[in-house]
Amino acid sequence: MSRPKLKIAVIFALALLALVACRSGSSTPQRTTGTDSSAPVATLPQNLDRSCDLAEYPSAEWTQCELANFAKTSEALLEQADPVFLQRFTEQSLSNTQEWVARSVSDPSWLSPQSANTALLPLCTTGGLQCAADPFRYPAATGANGAPFYADEAEVVPVVFYDRECARLSGQVWRPRNIAENAKLPNIVITNGSVQAPQAAYWFVVQPLVRAGYVVLTFDPRGQGRSDQQAPNGQQGSNANLAVFWEGQVDAIDFFRSSPSTPYPHNITCKGTYPTTVTDFNPFWNYQDSERLGIAGHSAGAIGVSVVQGYGARDAESWPGQLDIENPVKVAVAWDSFVTPDGEGLAPLTNIGGPDPLNGVLSSALTGGDLPAFGPRVPALSFSADYGFAPLLYTSPPDPESHNLAMLLWQQEGIPFYSLTFQGTTHFDYSLIPTFPSTSWCPEPASGGCEDGWGAPAIVHYSVAWFDRWLKLPDELGYEDADQRLIDDAGPQGAIKMSFRYLSARDYSDRSGNTQRCDNIRAGCL
Repeated sequence: MSRPKLKIAVIFALALLALVACRSGSSTPQRTTGTDSSAPVATLPQNLDRSCDLAEYPSAEWTQCELANFAKTSEALLEQADPVFLQRFTEQSLSNTQEWVARSVSDPSWLSPQSANTALLPLCTTGGLQCAADPFRYPAATGANGAPFYADEAEVVPVVFYDRECARLSGQVWRPRNIAENAKLPNIVITNGSVQAPQAAYWFVVQPLVRAGYVVLTFDPRGQGRSDQQAPNGQQGSNANLAVFWEGQVDAIDFFRSSPSTPYPHNITCKGTYPTTVTDFNPFWNYQDSERLGIAGHSAGAIGVSVVQGYGARDAESWPGQLDIENPVKVAVAWDSFVTPDGEGLAPLTNIGGPDPLNGVLSSALTGGDLPAFGPRVPALSFSADYGFAPLLYTSPPDPESHNLAMLLWQQEGIPFYSLTFQGTTHFDYSLIPTFPSTSWCPEPASGGCEDGWGAPAIVHYSVAWFDRWLKLPDELGYEDADQRLIDDAGPQGAIKMSFRYLSARDYSDRSGNTQRCDNIRAGCL
């Protein structure tokens, strides 16, 4: 089976921009009932307004729906003008920059020419300005997601480890507090998107995962955030070398699964590259259940998730990690979005309802990288944005099936898949970066935190529920109601928020053996 080159022009174009800134019911959705009549049943809210789903094109009604939907892409920008948000944002930006300076003074090798690190590279290395992300999720903040979270709910330890080519990767491991010493918990590794997407941009999901009982690793891939821009051999990171988002993810999994008896191997082979003190093994190794590993990633990190979950699948490359013989990943989540082995499904630069005219931007000046051979292997949840990286009004209806290309492959293999798109969301609803267009994520900063909003709560709801469905054990938090949360179409994060431009769909079995199959959730699944 041939593996065409994945063009990285789109993602590189995204980097350049970042620097500057239904099916109408013709087929019948199905829910096949198994043997347990007491299993959860999906329901739609009685007040679900589907007028925009069914609006004729062209028409004034269709245009009015589009204008209202597109207006949601500016909600976060308006919220961030709040003086309370601006003050906390400014304070955290300054604190992050001071922390970066202190690290550079205490260990000047972080500015070694060998690393290619400067105050500007990698982007977000200082953590200042937009790179502070949600400023209410730091220990210095006083709200529920600030100081109380770190003091009472979570223990967070910074780590540094080498990748396979001896670039230093900066990360953090997170675990719940107040758990038994012999507790064995499920684990999640999260991989950033590219360019201006530091670890902090994903803490809005990390904190709920920790509260839900997970041990979590976040890290900056090479060329991102506080990690090295390049390896000592000159190999770059981020968009200039897309492979770091799957190779680095495998390395991060190896680090996450390391212990005193099986220390992280790349720290051994790269020993002496820098005077930096690296972390020999995961400090929370003793809390991990090695049989329960999930992964999540955004944008380029979602491409990495697509590849990494699929090592060891039929006709795929074998697991390339150092500490496991076989692929240890049990479930995967992609935030905009899963790609196919042929590279289809990549989040677009623009949204115009047809082929993206900028898909080939700079392609003549750039070289692509071959995707490793991978395939569907584990239960997968794929989120897609209603609008592209650079949101534009739709001037004609897009293909409502176009966000479900990967789902078709998973269905062919009989592997669970869930596909979700939420109204008005952009690529940046999955990485909460101030000043970037997205739906509401900090509507009431005067409360001392960024809670509620539009896209973010829905993303958290389904991400945590999907991991709970496949990783939790009986008597653990989230086990009993995971199935119900996943089909709570009538709930506040359900069908009422789902896109009327693109189909949200699912096809998997709940714990009772009932097939939860729905080809168009907003049209009803009964």
